[in-house]
Amino acid sequence: MTIELVLVANIRAHSGKSAALKAALEALLVPTRAEVGCLQYDLHQNNKTPGAFVYFERWTDYDVWQDHMKTDHIKTFLEVTKDVIAEFDVTELHKIG
Repeated sequence: MTIELVLVANIRAHSGKSAALKAALEALLVPTRAEVGCLQYDLHQNNKTPGAFVYFERWTDYDVWQDHMKTDHIKTFLEVTKDVIAEFDVTELHKIG
């Protein structure tokens, strides 16, 4: 049985780097949404803390998410944001019921 994977990724920019982080995060939207197995990939920005962002993601299963993490656009994102991201936390979830 395949279990849908739900992810909540909290990403916070270093001080003064929120615009750079936002641009890099937005650049991931189109290519990621086109990936096989991507069910939902939505980016949100904190209303009170502009340097804090949340991705809400749904994938058909864990393996397709792992494939996503190996894509060129993710590799590029990680390289260009290595001095921009202060905090990056991913919570892996699955739906019950």
